[in-house]
Amino acid sequence: MTIFNAMKFTAIIPARFASTRFPGKPLALIGGKPMIQRVYEQAESCELFSKVVVATDDERISNAVEHFGGQVMMTRSDHISGTDRIAEVAANLPDTDVVINIQGDEPFVRVEQLKQLCSFFDQPEVAIATLAHPIVAPEMIVDPNVVKAVFAPSGRALYFSRAPIPYLRGVDQLEWVKEGKHFQHLGLYAYRKEVLLKLTELSPAPLEEAESLEQLRWLTAGYSIFVGVTPYKSLGIDTPEDLVKAEKYWEQNKNR
Repeated sequence: MTIFNAMKFTAIIPARFASTRFPGKPLALIGGKPMIQRVYEQAESCELFSKVVVATDDERISNAVEHFGGQVMMTRSDHISGTDRIAEVAANLPDTDVVINIQGDEPFVRVEQLKQLCSFFDQPEVAIATLAHPIVAPEMIVDPNVVKAVFAPSGRALYFSRAPIPYLRGVDQLEWVKEGKHFQHLGLYAYRKEVLLKLTELSPAPLEEAESLEQLRWLTAGYSIFVGVTPYKSLGIDTPEDLVKAEKYWEQNKNR
């Protein structure tokens, strides 16, 4: 039996009702089901998970999860990040080796992506893992809302940034995308449980505050993050306009 096969993986989905750009987002309907249910069902379809739990501080979300038969745990309301929220839940789950953080606004997360994250932990040196997707549109390279990941051939992350990195000297910026060296970071993480709990004890780092990227706190503290390349894009929902696109995507793909 491999280390990987002996491990217990738990998926935790942080979900909050209060959102500046889209209040009540987890309860927005996609194909007649709340978004949080779509995320939960995608996570549940990964047979590697021994447990799937929604972490929330809102009774409306908790009631919705219980209504469709999902497992939910209430958390404190003062958490600054989703990482802090899932850590509170993970601390109360004794039979968990690795925690997968699945954002509550990713209703189309793929089982293949979740399995890829889990597969990293057959390597004892991996404490944190995440995914990135090749950027194929030039405008995405310069878009500060698209987080870029730069990593070594081993997969070990070197840096994450909103800036267009890596800089390709001697190549016209409009041609950068053809070089295939730019990757969009996806907001999926997996952590060994003991590492996740330690991450919440770290103080904010200057680079993190400058870029507004929490993972830079972990890199600054000396933790390694391993990045896997996935062919599947992220279809996260941040605004009501994104929800319209998601509904259209669901209609086009529901029978596939």
